[in-house]
Amino acid sequence: MAAEIQPKPLTRKPILLQRMEGSQEVVNMAVIVPKEEGVISVSEDRTVRVWLKRDSGQYWPSIYHAMPSPCSCMSFNPETRRLSIGLDNGTISEFILSEDYNKMTPVKNYQAHQSRVTMILFVLELEWVLSTGQDKQFAWHCSESGQRLGGYRTSAVASGLQFDVETRHVFIGDHSGQVTILKLEQENCTLVTTFRGHTGGVTALCWDPVQRVLFSGSSDHSVIMWDIGGRKGTAIELQGHNDKVQALSYAQHTRQLISCGGDGGIVVWNMDVERQETPEWLDSDSCQKCDQPFFWNFKQMWDSKKIGLRQHHCRKCGKAVCGKCSSKRSSIPLMGFEFEVRVCDSCHEAITDEERAPTATFHDSKHNIVHVHFDATRGWLLTSGTDKVIKLWDMTPVVS
Repeated sequence: MAAEIQPKPLTRKPILLQRMEGSQEVVNMAVIVPKEEGVISVSEDRTVRVWLKRDSGQYWPSIYHAMPSPCSCMSFNPETRRLSIGLDNGTISEFILSEDYNKMTPVKNYQAHQSRVTMILFVLELEWVLSTGQDKQFAWHCSESGQRLGGYRTSAVASGLQFDVETRHVFIGDHSGQVTILKLEQENCTLVTTFRGHTGGVTALCWDPVQRVLFSGSSDHSVIMWDIGGRKGTAIELQGHNDKVQALSYAQHTRQLISCGGDGGIVVWNMDVERQETPEWLDSDSCQKCDQPFFWNFKQMWDSKKIGLRQHHCRKCGKAVCGKCSSKRSSIPLMGFEFEVRVCDSCHEAITDEERAPTATFHDSKHNIVHVHFDATRGWLLTSGTDKVIKLWDMTPVVS
C-alpha cells in the first residue's frame, strides 16, 4: 500500500517586493511615501533620493540631490510634504517636495547641533522640529521661524527619539543605556524621569500612543517594553536577536512589534498576549536548591570540605543555582525568551508545552538592517542596510 503524502505546511514569511540599489555608502534612513509607490532615502554618500515605481515595475530615482555633508537621518511629513534632513555637520535642512515628487524646494536650514545629527522628528501639530546630536544635546526649534526654543544635555549620545503629542512628553534613548523622559513646554522643559534596563546602549525607540507603551531596542540584543501609561513600572524583556537590535516599528491595529537587527533578522512579536516580567536575580552564597557553596564562600567550603561551584541563575524563578541543579534549557516565550535559556530543574519540569509555544516569528532579511519604516495601510516594510541596499517587503503574511 502506498504511503499517504502529507502536504507541507505553508511557511508564512515576508515577500520581497523590490530591491533598490545605487547608493555609494550606507543608506542611513528610508521611508515609504504614503498613498504613492515611492520611497525617500538619505545616505552617507550625501545624497537624498526619491524613488518612484516606473512602468517596468522597478523603482528609479525621480530626485537625486547632493547635500554638502553626509545625510545621517530624516523626517518626512506626508501632509505638508516637508522633508527634514539631518547632516553630519550638525545642520538640519528642510525642503518641500512637489506633488508629483519630481522636485524638492529648499525652505530653511537650522544650525541645530555642533556635530552629527542623530535623530529628527517633525511635529506638525506644534510646528516643532525635535532633534538629537552627537554633541549630546536634545534641541527643539520652531519650524515656522527657525528659532531654537530650548535644549537639554543628555548623559550620552542619543540614538532614539520619540514624542507623545497629547502629553508633550519626549523620550530620548542614549548610548549609556538610559531612557530619559522630558516634558516640553514652548520654551522650556522639565525632567520627568529616567529609567535603565539595558546592559548596552539604546539603539532604537518606538512609542505606542494608544496603549501608552514604549519599546526600546539595544546593543545588548534585547527589546524592553515599558508600561508608561499604566504607571506600574512594568518592564517586559524580549529576547529574539543574536546581534544588536537596530530598528523597531509597531503595528497598532494588530498589536505586533517588528524588531530588526544587525543579525539580519526581522522578528514579529505578538504583543496581544499576557506577558510576564522576568524576575530579579537573587543573591546567595550557596545554591538555593542543593545548598552547595559557591566558589567565593570560603567558610562554607572549609566547613563542608567541598569545592565551591560557579553561580548561575534560573531565568524563570531568578534563584541562584549551581550548574548541576540547572542542567536543563527551555524557551519561555511569555517571559520574552524565544530562545532556550538556563532554568533550574524544578522550573523545567513545571513549564508546559503550551507555555513553550512561540509568540514571535523569525525571518531573514539577508542584510544588516540599520533602519525600518512600516506602512500599516498596505502592510509594507522598508528596510535599509549597511550593504547600501533598500528592500521593500510585503509583511501581510506575518503581520495580520
